[in-house]
Amino acid sequence: MAQFFREKPNRSSSKPQNVSLTIQSLDHLAQGIGQLQGKVVFVPGALPTERVKVAITENKKQFAKAKLIQLESRSEQRVDAECPHYQRCGGCDFQHLPHAEQNSHKRATLTNLFHKLAPETKLPAVDEVLSSPWLFRRKARLSSWYDKASKGFTLGFRGRESHKVVAIDQCPVLDASLSALIKPVAATLGKLQGVAALGHVELIATQQQPMVVIRVVQTLSDKDKAKLVELAQRLDCAMVLEHADEQWEYLQGERPYYALQLANGPLALHFNPGNFIQVNGGVNNAMVNRAVEWLSPAAGDKVLDLFCGMGNFSLALAATGAQVIGVEGVPNLVELAKDNARAANLANVEFFCSDLNEPLDKAPWFGKVDKLLLDPSRAGAFEALAYLAKLSPTQVVYVSCNPLSLARDSQQLLKQGYQLEKLSVLDMFPQTHHIEAMALFVRK
Repeated sequence: MAQFFREKPNRSSSKPQNVSLTIQSLDHLAQGIGQLQGKVVFVPGALPTERVKVAITENKKQFAKAKLIQLESRSEQRVDAECPHYQRCGGCDFQHLPHAEQNSHKRATLTNLFHKLAPETKLPAVDEVLSSPWLFRRKARLSSWYDKASKGFTLGFRGRESHKVVAIDQCPVLDASLSALIKPVAATLGKLQGVAALGHVELIATQQQPMVVIRVVQTLSDKDKAKLVELAQRLDCAMVLEHADEQWEYLQGERPYYALQLANGPLALHFNPGNFIQVNGGVNNAMVNRAVEWLSPAAGDKVLDLFCGMGNFSLALAATGAQVIGVEGVPNLVELAKDNARAANLANVEFFCSDLNEPLDKAPWFGKVDKLLLDPSRAGAFEALAYLAKLSPTQVVYVSCNPLSLARDSQQLLKQGYQLEKLSVLDMFPQTHHIEAMALFVRK
């Protein structure tokens, strides 16, 4: 017999409730934390010591979420946002706090997460890999929206807690060469015959020149392509159309690359427009050099790089003369890594494609190594670390985009006889709450 499910109304957020409360601290997502009748309330955009009026948007049994309505008293640390789009755009969420204080909060948050999730860890002093607070981002994806009724075209970022596209004409965290592209690109795209076929637009500051990558769901006419070529020539940028299944059509320019500045010279890494690269080029360069310094590979050392991507760390490690194995789960990234190794004449590095969430000990590359580097996704490297004893490295560098998984995974390392020797916060995303870190574990 067929059964029909009728969703029950969400009574916890049926009617907003406006209240005043005092913010006591920030959580790891940079949300203000207050108390209301003994219940924790999370308030994005609020700072400690501030008295705020908020609207309760979600009222659960153990906590509540609220929207900031008004500042009744203002923290001495609060600053006015640099970006005119800050209150509506969903890209940044920490511009109301000075950059130095942002980093202090991230450093303290990382320490607190270790104390909470891995209390047995003896923490070293936490240092920082710093970034410029502005103009640091070398890659960004903008959303587009075409209104068929008004025939209006909008290019920008998704709104804060919204799917609506907020139109922007500049962005202070983008590389200046990319920010300057937004307004003329939007103007030209809005005049194309195939404007309704446009998807997101990606801006990339490559080693050669700025690049505009336009996602299209239908083939553009020759007339539209000619307009894009004319725009690219006028702006001195590369112009690429992204079709389905990662097929790129270069209207102007060539395959991009970025350069790592290493102790023994520069290293070029080519990539495709849709591939993942670290968006903060300066911090990425410092991070790679620090990883090489911490592992100190010598000629003949066997180094394993898990979650290697297109070789960001692997190739730098191989440039020291060590024997390097890079392992990645995405096939096209593995092929890119191999291409980059050949182009750099690095014959002492091999790349393999393996699902690192599956059993590893049957893989052809698996075996004892001298050094290990991990750069996993936000989920962490819990499954891979189960094989740490068989790999038996003397040193492990763990690069993390999620301090929660780093603190959790460190317990496995501690249980297997490793000690946390160094810990750094990476200032990869100024003006946001996102925390990146890297840690060095040494076998006792």
